Amino acid sequence: MLTLLRLLTVLITLMAVPALADPLPRDKIAPYIVPPMSLGEQLNDKGVWQLLNSGGAEAGYVFETEPMAPLPGFSGASINMLVVLDLDGRFLDVQLISHNEPIFVSGLPEKLFYDFFKQYRGHSISDSLVVGTPYGAGSEGSALVYLDGVTKGTASVRIAHESILAAALQVAREKMSGIATGPPAFPKMDYREDLTWDDLVAQGIVTRKTVSNAEVDALFADTLWADDDPEAKDDPEAPYLDLWVVDIGAPSVAQAVLGKSSLEELQNFMQISDTDEPVLVIETARHGLITEEFVRNTAPDLISARQGGFPIAFRDSDIYIELHPDLPDALQDGAALILRTDRRLGFDPTTEWVLEISALREHGFFQPEVGTAVIDVPHVTPDRFYARPEIAKPAPPWLDALRARLTDLIILAVFLTGLLAALSFGMNRLAGLPAFTPVRLFTLGFVTGFIGWWGQGQLSIATPIAVARTALDGGSFEFLLYDPFSLLIWAVTILGFVIWGRALFCGWLCPFGALQEFAHHLGRLLRLPQIEPNRVWDTRLKGLKYVVLAGFVGLLFTNPAAIDTAIEVEPFKTAITTFFVREWYFVAYAIGLLILSMVLFKGFCRYLCPLGAVMAIGGFLRGRKWIERRLECGSPCQLCKVKCNYKAIAPSGKVQYSECFGCLDCVTIHDDAAQCVPLILAAKGRKLEVPAE
Repeated sequence: MLTLLRLLTVLITLMAVPALADPLPRDKIAPYIVPPMSLGEQLNDKGVWQLLNSGGAEAGYVFETEPMAPLPGFSGASINMLVVLDLDGRFLDVQLISHNEPIFVSGLPEKLFYDFFKQYRGHSISDSLVVGTPYGAGSEGSALVYLDGVTKGTASVRIAHESILAAALQVAREKMSGIATGPPAFPKMDYREDLTWDDLVAQGIVTRKTVSNAEVDALFADTLWADDDPEAKDDPEAPYLDLWVVDIGAPSVAQAVLGKSSLEELQNFMQISDTDEPVLVIETARHGLITEEFVRNTAPDLISARQGGFPIAFRDSDIYIELHPDLPDALQDGAALILRTDRRLGFDPTTEWVLEISALREHGFFQPEVGTAVIDVPHVTPDRFYARPEIAKPAPPWLDALRARLTDLIILAVFLTGLLAALSFGMNRLAGLPAFTPVRLFTLGFVTGFIGWWGQGQLSIATPIAVARTALDGGSFEFLLYDPFSLLIWAVTILGFVIWGRALFCGWLCPFGALQEFAHHLGRLLRLPQIEPNRVWDTRLKGLKYVVLAGFVGLLFTNPAAIDTAIEVEPFKTAITTFFVREWYFVAYAIGLLILSMVLFKGFCRYLCPLGAVMAIGGFLRGRKWIERRLECGSPCQLCKVKCNYKAIAPSGKVQYSECFGCLDCVTIHDDAAQCVPLILAAKGRKLEVPAE
């Protein structure tokens, strides 16, 4: 049997799991795209697709998270989401494709999980998105954007969130390199320099671009429109475009460029819309900047712009333009526009960008064909006029989880410290208390109420299975940190293996085990007949839990997806996680086990629990025999064996630690002069005779 148990341990940690699924094909992805958008071409082998608008032009990117960021969930399998980004790096949609998270498989309503992802819409990958609520004082006005988690499912939600960000940033780096990855620069409103127009020109704060008729002719050479501008032929050296560009977001620059009334109007405009960046363009040649169809407060029809290979959305600000009187007369008489763009879309005034001026020509008279040539005007503004906010770095998800559970963790740590101290240094005194049973039941009540129902600290076979899958897949164990409450219990439980074997968790820290013990006491109060299997059947039934555990091992080899259903052999999710609010058959199963415990002492724990099998295997790490025995124990005295509800004491008197739950009943008997037969006889001056070996 020992060899078999060790083999099971090795199998759990060494078995291989199937490789990650390939990206979904087109027919599986396309239904997730909401019309009028549609799915374009696949862009790489990681499942990144084009997003097309109603006109068939590229409008963004569609991708799954699993192929690029397969972070393991609590089942060991990754959560797969479909993400839709526009060309500006904003989330158009995030939808859940598949998952195996135990809490949502048949516990909490899956709708909560699906609804969580709706919160991404409209946010940018440049935003500092975090799951949770603001922590501590001073969080108002924070650059962090908080997404509401799901109560009891926040750990799974955090894993999904990390997957989304990891995949989205990969796509941004590979396909959207022009998108800003941090908060945009904004004008220093309190920074002042005494500048004149000549200073702006001399320092390159103003950009001037001149293009002659001959140069424009060259742009249309060898096209249908090569000879369609007689004015250019008549005077090839005359200016076609004489353009001046200056970013007037900085107050010192605006003050040197605009007259009093326009400066006041601009200041009022920027107070109303403090995210817009205004740019003044003045044209003094014959191009003129706009056509007759231009409408104020809309995008100019002859002007566009790009930065880092991506378009900048410029619109007319509809501000009356009065130039500073010191500007040259030629500029005063020119065509001028104040354009604006939203810095939140990634525009950075301190990084070079390109204004694109369209030169138009028409060919024909009745239905003329229009040709366009583009004139590039690069521009950049010195960064001394701008500030960039410190990037609000979200705390690591594990730290957010730790902060969110800090009070619970302190209470849990105090309880665990007291329990460890009592069992380590005061076990005999604890077992000898006249009120030991009430003390134990109070402790188990705390475990059920606080650790179980409140803290959601019911350990499950799902965790060791997920750890095994993650280890074999070469993944990260970071998912364990997202539930620090349970992690602390696991840490203490594993430590307890060395000192007590399985007894610490199974006897003192398992909420469902505590419920079974309460059910047992209720059955005794009701004087229900008790089922007590004989030693042969007890031994056979105890082997069932290892068979169940072996079944999980087999599923890992053959059908990992089925593990999430098989885990329902544990009633923990029903009785503890969801507090019996589930489908009737799950509730009936959990209540049935508790009713069984009224007549068969902790039957599930002793005979069926796969986690108990893992704990029993872990108990082989135990380094000592921590329950005192006497020579008379077992032969001839059998009192402890008879009294042990777990049948964990052999006829020889030896404690079978793989089945011992640490209830301390035998310790109470051992130290009680009124119960322990050798002590009773010794008090009478007699002694039990120990048979010679």
